Amino acid sequence: MRVLLSEILRAIGINHIYEASDGAEGLAMMRTHPIDIILTDLAMEPLDGIDFARLLRNAPDSPNQLAPIIMITGHFTVARIREARDAGVNEFLAKPITARGVIERIHQIIDHARPFVRTDDYFGPDRRRRSDPRYEGPMRRAADGPQVRLVKR
Repeated sequence: MRVLLSEILRAIGINHIYEASDGAEGLAMMRTHPIDIILTDLAMEPLDGIDFARLLRNAPDSPNQLAPIIMITGHFTVARIREARDAGVNEFLAKPITARGVIERIHQIIDHARPFVRTDDYFGPDRRRRSDPRYEGPMRRAADGPQVRLVKR
C-alpha cells in the first residue's frame, strides 16, 4: 500500500515522501522532517491510525498539531469513521485506493480546508462540512459563545 501511495504521489509531482510502518514511527519521523500532509492507514499496529491522530492533535509534545490527516481504510463502518473523525482526521479514503481518490482528497485539504476548532474535548478540523439552516440544537459556532475557539493555521 505504501509503495502504491508513493508512486501516485510521485506521479503528481510530490517528491519528498517519508514512510513509516506505524503511528509511533510516523510521530518520531515528524520530529525530524517537516510534513505537510499525512496519509495514514486506520489499521496499523501497535499504534493505529486513530491513536496516531489523537496523539498528533492532543499530545503536549506533538510535532505538528495542525498537519492535515487523510485516513485510508478498508473498514468503512460508521462507528470507526466517527471515531477517526472525532480524533481529528480531516479526510477519508476508502480502499482500494485510486490515483483519482488520492488527488481528490489532497485537493479537498488544500483548496477547501476547514478551520481547526478547540473545545473542552476536541481539537481538530471543524467536523461540520456544511451549515444546516434547519438545525435547532445547542449552540455550535464560535459566535455562539466561548465554548468553541477557532485556531488559525
